[in-house]
Amino acid sequence: MAPQIVAPQIYDTLILSDLHLGADMSRAREALRVLQENQYRRLILLGDIFADLNFGRLKKEHWKFLGFIRKLSNPKRNVEVVWVEGNHDHGLAEIMSHLVGVRVYQEYQWEYQGLRHTAVHGHQFDGFVVSNVRVSYLIGTLLYLQLQKWDSKNKTVTRFLDRLNTRWLRLSPKVAEGALAHARHHQATRIFCGHTHAAMHEHEHGIDYFNCGSWIDAHPTYITVGEEGVQIHEYVERADDLHPGEERTDSEPAEFAGEAELLEDGEYEGVGR
Repeated sequence: MAPQIVAPQIYDTLILSDLHLGADMSRAREALRVLQENQYRRLILLGDIFADLNFGRLKKEHWKFLGFIRKLSNPKRNVEVVWVEGNHDHGLAEIMSHLVGVRVYQEYQWEYQGLRHTAVHGHQFDGFVVSNVRVSYLIGTLLYLQLQKWDSKNKTVTRFLDRLNTRWLRLSPKVAEGALAHARHHQATRIFCGHTHAAMHEHEHGIDYFNCGSWIDAHPTYITVGEEGVQIHEYVERADDLHPGEERTDSEPAEFAGEAELLEDGEYEGVGR
């Protein structure tokens, strides 16, 4: 008997956040693999895709990720690409529209299986970031980026500080509480956030809150929405994955001009709507 061929699953939506391109800890190479190896009708980049606005920090694999997004946003691919602004990439709407051809939203809503879904980065529910924008940038971004350069290859200290910061500020419960209230106000059944770097799911009064974690952690995660519901996936390490901090090729030129090279990294088979 011939083996049964199982058709690959096509998700309605794939969501990832907090890639922090430009940071030494960014797992851009692994995130790109996830996007290439799954099929989906919609991709939501849920904020903090960049560490900051200094494109000079971007490495070759960071430019490859952006090149793939640019390719994916081509209407012929039949994939809707959505970029939701985070606190680290605030003010990039016009640049992103020009650079990768993606529209940037403060908040994005869509309907699936009769349910209203909302995607918002989550920093709006973090009182410290909202009230201390400049302090958050100087300490939370610039100092954090410098610590990554001083840290060991596996970024043990930096990752510990990231988790400690999340617990100290009680980010996960604060963002979850704010997101659930926001969903109730806007009559959404499911709401998705990033920002805390901690993947989680919480259900309250008929509303589901999901956080898709980050791509600077040792165990990066992403979310899919499909016929089987909402799933939080953890990226499975491979033998050829490079750990953050190891030697890598120098950065691509920041003009983002060589399209043949920028878009060389694999084909994505789009799916019909």
